[in-house]
Amino acid sequence: MCQRFVVVRIAHQLMNAPRASAQGALSPLDVEAVRRDFPALHQQVNDRPLVYLDSGASSQKPEQVIEALNNYERHDHSNVHRGVHTLSQRATEAYEASRTKVQQFINAGSVKEVVFTRGTTEAINLVAQSYGRANLRSDDEVLITEMEHHANIVPWQLLCEQTGAKLKVVPFDDTGVLEMSRLKDQLTEKTRIVAVTHVSNALGTVNPVGQIIQLAHDAGAVVLVDGAQAIPHGPVDVTALECDFYTFSGHKVYGPTGIGVLYGREFLLEAMPPWQGGGDMIKTVSFDETTYNDLPYKFEAGTPHIAGAIGLGAAVDYVAALGPDRIAVHEHQLINYATERANAEKDMQIFGQAPDKAGILSFVLDGIHPHDIGTILDHEGVAIRTGHHCAMPVMTHYGVSATARASFGPYNTIDEIDVLFRAMEKVREMFRQ
Repeated sequence: MCQRFVVVRIAHQLMNAPRASAQGALSPLDVEAVRRDFPALHQQVNDRPLVYLDSGASSQKPEQVIEALNNYERHDHSNVHRGVHTLSQRATEAYEASRTKVQQFINAGSVKEVVFTRGTTEAINLVAQSYGRANLRSDDEVLITEMEHHANIVPWQLLCEQTGAKLKVVPFDDTGVLEMSRLKDQLTEKTRIVAVTHVSNALGTVNPVGQIIQLAHDAGAVVLVDGAQAIPHGPVDVTALECDFYTFSGHKVYGPTGIGVLYGREFLLEAMPPWQGGGDMIKTVSFDETTYNDLPYKFEAGTPHIAGAIGLGAAVDYVAALGPDRIAVHEHQLINYATERANAEKDMQIFGQAPDKAGILSFVLDGIHPHDIGTILDHEGVAIRTGHHCAMPVMTHYGVSATARASFGPYNTIDEIDVLFRAMEKVREMFRQ
């Protein structure tokens, strides 16, 4: 049975001292307790309390992650897998313990299926250049969607240039919903790879990846899911999804930058050639022949981001303790409230109003450039993202060059959304005097 991002009934999520929001809705999280875990939130920006609404770009880190990083750097720093001394052994144990934590967090079948990368971008490039170059031929097809992040577009363009394969694109409608009938029509016997975002970073749309995976498998294609925006917002079970590859980044899920994960089915990873060569991905080397290491090390050339992996392990521990289901419910309350307020503003246009949506609000104000919105909001202590969000085809779809984007996490509140909308009154005052 495929797992989707659905909002479970709140009655089943009320635990650990929930508290009422300003509007009376009962949050399944003790948000004030969550906020105390994030030191960066407790500061003044331009003489105002920080309201951080940019988790879609990079989430803040809780104390538990910072402490894990600090402990490694202070006490255990050494290289992994290579030393017999105590520090190396402790570093190796912590590094591999994090792999096990990730495996359990996404319900992978084995630690062999968890490859550490620099992030989602590197993970997608790894699949394109290893699986893709080994398996695609001229006239084969790669199918992606119009709402993809550049990191799930450009690697496939490069692969198609290298192999002669054709890149096909599934459109979405003006509400931000993927046109599934078009996807079905474009799946053919030539389709070898389907690469799709689980959650759109520019629209917040939660795609029906379970259905997409089933359709792709029926057509004989393998599926890569870009989960960078999904992992922070709710539960992901790669075994239930039956995806072939799943990717995500540490810094989106309250962990460090420069670390990410490629999940791949073991039999696929076993058959794939290495992508990079060097230390740790080999068993033996001579000038005549090199034999490669076992999974997952075959894809982890060189000294890894040890601190990043340890911090990622602490981050998934933190999210697991909060409860991905409860995070999903809390953020659903936030996006519903923010959307209701935005729809009441006559000069505000929202991009992405899919029925199934994560905590991302992309918008413009009539006659005001998003960069100006972001600048003035920053003066009010409100941090949002402005620009094309590495999703230029989405901007092209709507005929805009950029949007403003507020994105929510478990530490955000209804009151902060009210601050956002009050700050936008300052924007209007400045530009419409």
